[in-house]
Amino acid sequence: VQLQASGGGLVQAGGSLRLSCLASGDIFSIYAMGWYRQAPGKQRELVAVTTTTKNTRYVDAVKGRFTISRDKDKDTVYLQMDSLKPEDTAVYYCAVDPWGTTRVRYEDGMTYWGKGTLVTVSS
Repeated sequence: VQLQASGGGLVQAGGSLRLSCLASGDIFSIYAMGWYRQAPGKQRELVAVTTTTKNTRYVDAVKGRFTISRDKDKDTVYLQMDSLKPEDTAVYYCAVDPWGTTRVRYEDGMTYWGKGTLVTVSS
């Protein structure tokens, strides 16, 4: 599976951005799709994850502001980010797990990764 993320950029605090991640290759094997981020000097963290069985989860810091969605017809997962804060500044990565993956914690990462897209929120 190959992943191509896009949609990052510079936005003022309170603004919105939508990230997109296009999947290609063995897309029918995908079970879970997620977004992670890594801010300068910090560890990577899970932002949001959605599964084929419609389970969705968010890190507490983005609940109520970010929305993850998946368009199967377009083989794309989105991250709608509203009410952005300077602390949301990070490189954002999309990732997927195929069916059959034994995953205890999505916080630990997924199997396939795309290249990151930078989101910068100015105060």
